[in-house]
Amino acid sequence: MIELRKSKERGYFDHGWLKTRHTFSFADYKDPDFMGFRSLRVINEDQIEGGTGFGSHPHKNMEIISVAVEGALKHKDSMGNEAVIKPGEIQKMSAGTGVVHSEHNNFSDQVAHFLQIWIIPKTQGGVPSYGQKSFEQELRTGNLVLVVSENGRNGSIDIKQDCDMYWARSQKGTNFHFQIRIGRAIWLQVIKGSLSVNAQTLEVGDGARVVEESDLQIEPLEDSEFLLFDLA
Repeated sequence: MIELRKSKERGYFDHGWLKTRHTFSFADYKDPDFMGFRSLRVINEDQIEGGTGFGSHPHKNMEIISVAVEGALKHKDSMGNEAVIKPGEIQKMSAGTGVVHSEHNNFSDQVAHFLQIWIIPKTQGGVPSYGQKSFEQELRTGNLVLVVSENGRNGSIDIKQDCDMYWARSQKGTNFHFQIRIGRAIWLQVIKGSLSVNAQTLEVGDGARVVEESDLQIEPLEDSEFLLFDLA
């Protein structure tokens, strides 16, 4: 079964400096039908104006993943990490017992387009950790690229949950066949373009909850970019 989450149905807030869309319930946005999906708790699509950003704020007991689509953000945290996150890069914070961080768009003439993803860890607590890596070269192949996994296999970034996250930038005419393991479920999120997924059409900003399917046939209907979450 494939259940679509249309882009226009997401929560939307315009804070002036931040335009954000919430796939799942977050902060003041409540949707009892979309409180999360398995261990996937948050997908926020943020457009952050130049010269603005998120001030220092805390997190704990969450795997926090940032996906850079366009623009750049300056990251700083209480673990001593300072970095700029650019397109094609993944950043991960395992918040553990607690971490404080800030994100700022230092480019006054450029909007930073990011996806912020929260995944509930298997166990609470633990020492916070940080990871960041560019997958730009791998994305240029047009294939599904494993960017996050529980054990950091095949060059991916490790998190504390049985969740494989794939990222793809693919041209029209490409075809993907994704075999779904027994007991697993899939979430798809379209960043750019549009896809045919088992003969259903997903457009930019759309998501899809996939359960009780044995495989997925994914075909970009135009040059497209998307995320695939393979969830325990």
